[in-house]
Amino acid sequence: MTPATRQEVLGLYRKVLQIAKTWQSASGQIEETMREKEYIRNEARTLFRKNKNVTDPKLIKQCMEECEARIEIGLHYNIPYPRPIHLPPMGLAHKQGRTLRHQEKLRKISKPIYLKSHDEVS
Repeated sequence: MTPATRQEVLGLYRKVLQIAKTWQSASGQIEETMREKEYIRNEARTLFRKNKNVTDPKLIKQCMEECEARIEIGLHYNIPYPRPIHLPPMGLAHKQGRTLRHQEKLRKISKPIYLKSHDEVS
């Protein structure tokens, strides 16, 4: 990891922790706000620690893009949790019968960037 990339990653980590510090839940309830703040901090710690030994520049860039996407979506919708995707089972298959393996490949390709690490951690 180059020093510039390291500074970008640490800046993202600080940004997430700052968001957690100033976070207000959509309902405005204190208990829910505290739970959501704790979730943001724990999720950031877990994902950043999980990826601390990543050395591939492409993978580092992908992780940074995921982090930025989750920050933007969380701030926009005021929900700290990843937004789920809703695809009906076999909803991507063509009218001719496709195999289940191909269907799983299509689902994996269609997964948004902000959910790439969510299934691995949760």
